[in-house]
Amino acid sequence: MAERPPVVVHPPSPSGGRRVTVRGAIVGMAYGPVDLIEFLRRAGLDADEVSLDDAALIEWRGGDQAVWT
Repeated sequence: MAERPPVVVHPPSPSGGRRVTVRGAIVGMAYGPVDLIEFLRRAGLDADEVSLDDAALIEWRGGDQAVWT
């Protein structure tokens, strides 16, 4: 059975931004890639080595990294 990516970026909310979960825990609301990178850094990932299009790391729901509202 394939393991799900540890980071999920949920669909855009009606008020703007996207909820982000890391290993099932809500870490915050991201309003763009900079916010997402900060949440990943706080989760212990090296921001310089993170690729936002890495499907093994991030599951994008309701749009890809270009969709925030």
